[in-house]
Amino acid sequence: MVTSKLDPGLSADQARQEVRLLQAWQPVAVDLDLLEKAWSVQDRHRLSFWDALIVAAALQCGARHLLTEDLQDGQLFEELRVVNPFRHDPSIV
Repeated sequence: MVTSKLDPGLSADQARQEVRLLQAWQPVAVDLDLLEKAWSVQDRHRLSFWDALIVAAALQCGARHLLTEDLQDGQLFEELRVVNPFRHDPSIV
C-alpha cells in the first residue's frame, strides 16, 4: 500500500514513520472540548471555524504566542497573542 496524495508516494511503513516523527510536535487532539472552545472563539471573535480551531488548540496547549499572518498582529485571545512573523524580529517574542 502506498500513499496516494504524494508523488512519489510513501509506503505504509514510511507514512506511519512520518506520522510518528510528527508526534514530536505534540499535536492537540480534536475532541468535543476543543470543538466547544473553537465554537466559542468563533462566535466571540467572528473568526472562520478553521482559524478559531487553531486559536482554541493554541489556548488548550498553553501557548503564549501564535505565529500567523492570517490573523491581526497583536490580537489577544485570552493570554494568547497573535504575532505576524513577517513583521517582527524573532528575538522579541
